[in-house]
Amino acid sequence: MKRTYVTDFAITLYVILFSYTSGSKFLDIDQFARDMEKQPFNHIVTEGLTWGVPIIESLIVLALIFPRYRIAGLKAATGLMLLFTVYVLLVILRMFDKVPCSCGGVIRSLNWEQHLVFNLFFVALGLFGLGIQLKKPVLKFN
Repeated sequence: MKRTYVTDFAITLYVILFSYTSGSKFLDIDQFARDMEKQPFNHIVTEGLTWGVPIIESLIVLALIFPRYRIAGLKAATGLMLLFTVYVLLVILRMFDKVPCSCGGVIRSLNWEQHLVFNLFFVALGLFGLGIQLKKPVLKFN
């Protein structure tokens, strides 16, 4: 498999994932807001996250779509998934009392351990795609 195919595969999966999750959050923003209010964060933080998370996911999708911004988008997507993964680990380690899933769509039906595996897959995919892409020479002299 060519090196660019791995990066393109990672980008494609991130576009699908974040398009789906941001879209489902926007389509049912009231439910997402209720879910966010149950999170173990300050009310002001959850209010900002209610709109901030789907907006950031949408901006990442836009970055991933445009070739000029793809690598920055892949870095942002991987970073966001890493943050989500740390949060899931904290939930699994019972650092919070009660935490409902505020993910969008069918992903909300995963239990926390399944979330962890799902997130780790996307983090690994993003890191692998970035690692391959960043090893490419900037200039080719043929």
